[in-house]
Amino acid sequence: MSERILVTGGAGYIGSNIAAALSKRPGTDVLVVDDFSSGDWRNLIHVDCQVRATDCDDPALLDEIANGDFSAIFHEAAITDTTIMDQRLMMEVNTNAFADILEASHASATRVIYASSAGTYGNSPAPNKVGSGEEPENIYGFSKLAMDRVAYRWHDRHASNIIGLRYFNVYGPGETHKNEKSGNKTASMMLQLYEQVKAGKQPRLFKYGEQKRDFVYIRDVVAANLAALDAPRSGVCNVGSGQARSYNDIVNTLSDALNMKLDIEYFDNPFTFFQNHTEADLSNTESLLQWKPAWTLEKGMHDYISLLEKGHRGPAETA
Repeated sequence: MSERILVTGGAGYIGSNIAAALSKRPGTDVLVVDDFSSGDWRNLIHVDCQVRATDCDDPALLDEIANGDFSAIFHEAAITDTTIMDQRLMMEVNTNAFADILEASHASATRVIYASSAGTYGNSPAPNKVGSGEEPENIYGFSKLAMDRVAYRWHDRHASNIIGLRYFNVYGPGETHKNEKSGNKTASMMLQLYEQVKAGKQPRLFKYGEQKRDFVYIRDVVAANLAALDAPRSGVCNVGSGQARSYNDIVNTLSDALNMKLDIEYFDNPFTFFQNHTEADLSNTESLLQWKPAWTLEKGMHDYISLLEKGHRGPAETA
């Protein structure tokens, strides 16, 4: 008997990378569910999985979850564009649908691993630790914090474990189509700067490039998700590199990877809610997942740029 695993939002960037990795596990059958509002079919061309076009809270799907059709659920479906300000829409898509999935999964004792976000911390001082400094600056970050609060209320009574992963700034293979659909708004700075340079333009950064973020490579994010399959208890934890790096560091590493001298154009930051410094505290993560990041910024960017230079645009595991 094969193990059947559900990946919601599985045509999206992180979801398709998770689906690609799961599809390579012996005895694993993957069902990808996506409404294709931001996900893209091209991410799944080389992923051996079933694909269903529907909402993650579709009643028929919730019935399958409640009936125990899946051994685990990776819930990645969400609005991820942090510039969207429609509060009701964000809460309905991100928080309400998640609550429905938890209720259905409780009936069947199905493990749920879901995507939270470092956006829950807003501009709180780094390092960012679960349980403190949870002060989101926009409705996206609040919707993710609300998801975590829903999960906490289920922890003691859910029939299986619920593991929330607060992603920091994820970059790597598989985000190209996400970038195309969002009009260059939601892809990582690594991809945005790479495409600027390849188009013959100067890399552009908010003044003066010293904002620091915790950039985590997609291969590490996938590894953390797979580790959550064996987590012994419920909980919420950070998924990052554990080290903040500046935007100037990205340009310097890109310059090295492309063997080009790059001059930066600095401009004013128009976003009042912009996070200036994030850094994941990984102490709880190591305890819950028995996982540590393996990819430094330099190692991850060189791997990523080499794949982009070869024309690879899908998930990492399909390279």
